[in-house]
Amino acid sequence: MTVIETDRIEMAESDNEVTLDAMFEWLEGMPIPGCKTEIVGGHIFMTPQRQVHFEIILDLIEQLRTKYPRKRMASDVRIDFPGHLNGFACDVVALKDGAARDDKGHWHYEDIEFVAEVISRGTADNDYGPKKAAFAAAGVPAYLIVDPYTGKWHLHTLPKEDEYHCTLSLGFGDPIDLTQTPVGLTLTTDEFPRD
Repeated sequence: MTVIETDRIEMAESDNEVTLDAMFEWLEGMPIPGCKTEIVGGHIFMTPQRQVHFEIILDLIEQLRTKYPRKRMASDVRIDFPGHLNGFACDVVALKDGAARDDKGHWHYEDIEFVAEVISRGTADNDYGPKKAAFAAAGVPAYLIVDPYTGKWHLHTLPKEDEYHCTLSLGFGDPIDLTQTPVGLTLTTDEFPRD
């Protein structure tokens, strides 16, 4: 990756506090193609997407499309979450009926019914740690972590404050039962590739 040096990066507001908008504006000016970019706790992460990652994301989206129209789904789109400077670009997001974007074109985290993250080696700690806590704090009813390195998936439900109180972990091939969540579907995993 190329590092761009500048004399000074202007990302501060008048009160001298860095904002997510300023950070993303700066990032949009960087010539780094093919990378997912998100801000977790004020730290910038750029991750290239691998083929296995893409195939799992697409499989999840295709299955969710049986319930969710295209306009109620998002992938790699900035959504701001509770906590200090959390602007995530989640792999898969399903939004409730009636969800609307704000005046800047961003989705509201309160409208999310389901989030899925497919693990990348360099950012796995975020998905299992601060992002999971932020999703719970946001009240996201169902958070799915899919790990192609271990061949397992982890479904987190029953959010309260900054943690999930129910977790189910099974292997690829086992169905993901979301019928007791707002999603109301069972997803298959037998075609998820491993890395």
